[in-house]
Amino acid sequence: MALQRRDWLAVGAAAAVGLALAARLARGKSLALPVTAMPGRHFEVEHTEAEWRKLLSPEQFSVLRQEGTERAFTSPLNHEKRKGIFACAGCQLALFASATKFDSGTGWPSFWQPLDHAVETTVDRSFGWTRTAVECRRCGGHLGHVFDDGPQPTGLRYCMNGVALVFKPEGEKS
Repeated sequence: MALQRRDWLAVGAAAAVGLALAARLARGKSLALPVTAMPGRHFEVEHTEAEWRKLLSPEQFSVLRQEGTERAFTSPLNHEKRKGIFACAGCQLALFASATKFDSGTGWPSFWQPLDHAVETTVDRSFGWTRTAVECRRCGGHLGHVFDDGPQPTGLRYCMNGVALVFKPEGEKS
């Protein structure tokens, strides 16, 4: 059966959409609805968009408030080996202990468990499949995603954007 002209147009249009989405992802842009745009969600720490833009770097704002993704292997936190706490760059809430950090080889800081009551998860269908997004429970900042291919004892891999985190070494005063 030969393809008709309209079939070729449909294939071309689908390819163009796919390329546009791939280009957006390559630039570190997410396809998900930003946390700041989700109606009815309220957090302990809230700011207007203008206030968040003043508080955060452009990269932090893109990730934390617009659910962007930093490029893999660009975060200095990938190499952080000291004892301490990884906290939210938006509100400073302690999220992960350094004892739970591991090298996943993915290019993003990875942890097998968050601190108690530090993060919340939401459903993310931004790429045409379902993933579990991780956000700071205090400010709603997008941190990354959690997957079930991590090490024991949890079997989970919290794959976090380094730009969404700050590291606080053990014994250092805040």
